[in-house]
Amino acid sequence: MYFFALGVNYLYTIFMVRSRYLESSILEDLSKKMVFVAGPRQIGKTTLAADIIGKHFRQAAYFNWDNQGNRRDLMAARWPASAKLLILDEIHKFKGWKGFLKGQYDSLKTRYKFLITGSARLDIYRRGGDSLQGRYHLYRLHPFSLAELSGRKANLQPFKELPIQEVFFGDLLTALDKFGGFPEPFLSQEERLLRRWHNERNERLFREDIQDVELIRDLGRMKLLSDMLPEKVGALLSVNSIREDLGVSYRAAAHWLDILESFYYHFRIHPYARSSFRSLKKVPKLYLWDWSEVSGEAARFENLIASNLLKLVHWLRDREGYKAELYFLRDEAQREADFLVTVDERPWFAVEVKLQELSASPHLRYFREKLKIPFSYQVIKKSGVDVLSEGTRILSADKFLLALI
Repeated sequence: MYFFALGVNYLYTIFMVRSRYLESSILEDLSKKMVFVAGPRQIGKTTLAADIIGKHFRQAAYFNWDNQGNRRDLMAARWPASAKLLILDEIHKFKGWKGFLKGQYDSLKTRYKFLITGSARLDIYRRGGDSLQGRYHLYRLHPFSLAELSGRKANLQPFKELPIQEVFFGDLLTALDKFGGFPEPFLSQEERLLRRWHNERNERLFREDIQDVELIRDLGRMKLLSDMLPEKVGALLSVNSIREDLGVSYRAAAHWLDILESFYYHFRIHPYARSSFRSLKKVPKLYLWDWSEVSGEAARFENLIASNLLKLVHWLRDREGYKAELYFLRDEAQREADFLVTVDERPWFAVEVKLQELSASPHLRYFREKLKIPFSYQVIKKSGVDVLSEGTRILSADKFLLALI
């Protein structure tokens, strides 16, 4: 068994000169269409764009909708004649951005490449009548993961076993668990900065980002909602309960949840339900994009695993074109397993998350047999574990996460 012996700080130094995991894919797609990069505030979209300019384009132009001068030039379509790449940041805050972008791309696509970045409303491809349909590829940028930080690129193939290797990165996982995967707090490794970063990021999310594109009459109660959500991670999400706690209508509570999700504050996963398998309820579970906001150790660890699985699913959809989804499992007898990854609605692998439990989950075994799930994993926080028990592979989280994206 091989254990990676280099210190965590040394790994950070190596990582600082590496590219983000989406960079090569974005460059490839820019030669064919516009590329949209969406993701939470401060996830690294602007830094990624700057890296692409610095490494691959000698002549590029960057326009940020939040900058008054940039905004005037953008609206007047004053593009530098010498530029090869146009980067438009936060353009979704302009009400007519889709029509504007369609006109510019259709008339100038032979002259410029277009890279569009933003923290909300770029993932519009699901909606019918999209005026930009067929003109762009969308990527969703995720927080740092163990696989990305280690520089390992797993050879993932749907319906094949995950490419798990004999390598452990326990120290690096500990840092990710505590500080989250957003670049600034993770790379600083300072608890005081983490607390200040949480406060400032959330304040700007409400006072700037959401207010720029949504009319919210009771922003104070919506902020209270966001304060409540870290305590609801991993549990069935009851909008009625939230409505009662806030003293607002069901419609308002549901609408605010949708808005926060569109700004990548949280994400929801739903129970897997098919004609051959009935779920007890269709109520979703909720997780945060920034798991470092979750105080409870077990809930935070489950959130970390959920975030990494969502990163895998988005990669399979955005880059590889698979119809991949992330679900959880729960039946009428209240048996439950934390996660199920599907491709083309066919189960690929199931995951149960535990802090230390080394005995295989009987619920995981039941669902594997009932739904004919090819692979099942019980992921634990303790490092140095990898055993097969009753058809379930029980292994350390660092080893499991290195096999993802």
